[in-house]
Amino acid sequence: MRKAALATLALCVLATLVACSVPRSPLEDVVVEKTFIPEQCERSVKEGDFVRYHYHGRFPDGTGFDSSYDRGSTYNVFVGKKQLIEGMDKALPGMCVNERRLVKIPPHLAYGKEGYGDVIPPDAVLHFDVLLLDIWNPEDKVQVKTYHRPERCGREVRVSDFVRYHYNGTLLDGTLFDSSHTRLRTYDTYVGIGWLIAGMDQGLLGMCVGEKRIITMPPFLGYGENGDGSDIPGQASLVFDVVLLDLHNPKDGIAVEKQQVPEKCPRRSKAGDYMRYHYNGTLLDGTPFDSSYSRNSTYNTYIGMGYLIAGMDEGLLGVCIGERRRVTIPPHLAYGEEGTGTTVPGSAVLVFDVHVVDFHNPSDTVQVAISFKPEVCEPLAKKGDFVKYHYNASLLDGTFIDSTHRYGKTYNVVLGAGQVVLGMEMGLQDMCVGEKRRLVVPPHLAYGERGIDGEVPGSAVLVFDVELVDMEEGLPEGYMFVWNDDVSPDLFVEMDKNKDSQVEPSEFSDYILRQVNEGKGRLAPGFDRHKIIENMFGNQDRNGDGKITEDEFRLKADESVDHDEL
Repeated sequence: MRKAALATLALCVLATLVACSVPRSPLEDVVVEKTFIPEQCERSVKEGDFVRYHYHGRFPDGTGFDSSYDRGSTYNVFVGKKQLIEGMDKALPGMCVNERRLVKIPPHLAYGKEGYGDVIPPDAVLHFDVLLLDIWNPEDKVQVKTYHRPERCGREVRVSDFVRYHYNGTLLDGTLFDSSHTRLRTYDTYVGIGWLIAGMDQGLLGMCVGEKRIITMPPFLGYGENGDGSDIPGQASLVFDVVLLDLHNPKDGIAVEKQQVPEKCPRRSKAGDYMRYHYNGTLLDGTPFDSSYSRNSTYNTYIGMGYLIAGMDEGLLGVCIGERRRVTIPPHLAYGEEGTGTTVPGSAVLVFDVHVVDFHNPSDTVQVAISFKPEVCEPLAKKGDFVKYHYNASLLDGTFIDSTHRYGKTYNVVLGAGQVVLGMEMGLQDMCVGEKRRLVVPPHLAYGERGIDGEVPGSAVLVFDVELVDMEEGLPEGYMFVWNDDVSPDLFVEMDKNKDSQVEPSEFSDYILRQVNEGKGRLAPGFDRHKIIENMFGNQDRNGDGKITEDEFRLKADESVDHDEL
């Protein structure tokens, strides 16, 4: 045991003597240990670049002598221009942003035999833990990297355009300093006239609406040596991730794209017309803000009279019924800088995809087009005549409303009696049996602003394809009954069947119906004959006691005022 212990002690002493006999040599050059390398390195430091980095400065025993973190600001300097100790000038080239290096510098490449005041002693080896945050070069320009561009790009940003865009603003190391998304509103500004930092003025040029690009700029095209407050340090490169949402120029007018125009267009809209149309309203980036389809109702209004935003007033002129067009409206012809609150942002370009359903003018009357007329066309329908006709009814865009053919029977009315809309009354005038017509009836001669719930929209122009099937001549105006033969001088006596010198309702009714059935008299066609007779009786029963006496009884020819009586 003792021999083994002595042998071990001898080895230890020998090893100590050998180690002591080898002189300790200082570092001959900079030693760089890469402690963190980012996955992406789009650019590395080279001589002449300006860098911003953080560092901890320590001696080999771990004692710290300096730290940029303690000062709360990066160290900013040109590389390779003798603004740094020689060892750091050699250590920084090739570094990437966000790379971390442990740099060991021998004294002759640091502060040498003299050291640095009370901070760095002579012949000191220095260790720097460096984190690179920024690189740029005085020769740099704005760098643009587009990572999404729409297939269609009808227009690109140019100088003096007004744009709306969202952005995330970061430093080159990825530190976020600002974002329009967090404010929930776009950044709205003119481009190329000095309202933006120079790099952004350049970086936005040539963008399309919907395009996304990364704009990287050196500090002399950003906020320069002073930075901007606490968020953007001096001499910082800036990176903006931008998506362009809107673009217009103050000189812009509306843009109209005709998407579908009917082959036949007998009439085009003009100022003062009243129009019904559907639309989808979107912002220039496609964001919807309103739609008439979602309300299941057309938008109804006068055009060219200031009831609409100026751009739409202009965009709806000259259209055909059934036409589809896209109207793009700059904000100064829409809702301007203020927008409409939550749906339309300020300074927004608006896009309306419009389908014109119908239009008319308040001065319009019924349009009559004869599609068939018999060779012998008489008699002609007039006020008071009882007419029977078939019709197909539709809206002006062809939307089906109703048809008598569905019910297998004609529609029967007395002209001038208010039994149909005024436009139909006008359109049926002077027709003969067998004639066919197309009637276009404006709403003020049809169902007006209210329409018929579930059937006819309000303010709708109607189209009727009409065929007159039968007609019975009416009575002279003001008459509900006329005699075909001479009137009996004993009329009252003939009515008074029970000879009680008074005529009861049943006697009166039986007598009139007998005259009609025997062809001696006529009731007005198209009305309920019993109601007519009841009305005639009431006119003769002047004291209202339910009976007619001979003193009360008079023929119409004897009356001084109009009554529906004999």
